[in-house]
Amino acid sequence: MISLILSESSLELIPSELRHHPSVVSHARKLGKSPSEILLDNSWHFAAMKGIDNEMKRGRPDLVHFSILEATTIPLYLKNKMKLYVHTVDGRVISFGKNVHIPKSYHRFEGVIEKLYQEEKVTTKDNDVLLEIKDKTFQELIEEINPSKVIGFSTNGTLSTYEKIAKEIDDDTCIVVGGFQKGHFSDSIENKITDLYSVGNESFEGHVVVARMLYEYEKTIFM
Repeated sequence: MISLILSESSLELIPSELRHHPSVVSHARKLGKSPSEILLDNSWHFAAMKGIDNEMKRGRPDLVHFSILEATTIPLYLKNKMKLYVHTVDGRVISFGKNVHIPKSYHRFEGVIEKLYQEEKVTTKDNDVLLEIKDKTFQELIEEINPSKVIGFSTNGTLSTYEKIAKEIDDDTCIVVGGFQKGHFSDSIENKITDLYSVGNESFEGHVVVARMLYEYEKTIFM
């Protein structure tokens, strides 16, 4: 079974230093929630986020939603040939159970993730774990997966094609795609990647890379 990690994903609750900013307080009040219970989203919290550390990798949970949908609605995932993890920019890891169906509506997805942060697990009525979040570093996650190789995607990587890369993937491979809007992997992430590739001169959004890479890999095992 291969693994897919959406790394440094733009998914986090409002950090403590921003919870008293007027834009955050106003938005939370409209939702009837505490600022500590809602996702950081630059659509609503742009003014609060200006100048914060790692600004370009934060506040885009919608992009993470796109990538998760691409990964969990394909035969590779539905036939239990792939394990999905979301490594967040705030140092958490979300793991997915078998055949988890994430809401296609962003607002419902937002509610599920906010609940996950509060309760640490989302389970079925029979207590099967659908989603679980833990404090875990990228390095710890890689050690847990123990892959034969770690393939990452960056404009800094060696130029190749999805078709060629797909032929290098075996059952123990881990694929790493950035879950952020703009920028490059942190050194701590890139140092764990054994094969770093670029799939073009342009910078593509993560969900595009996820869709195209997984489709090419599916062709090698299903077609």
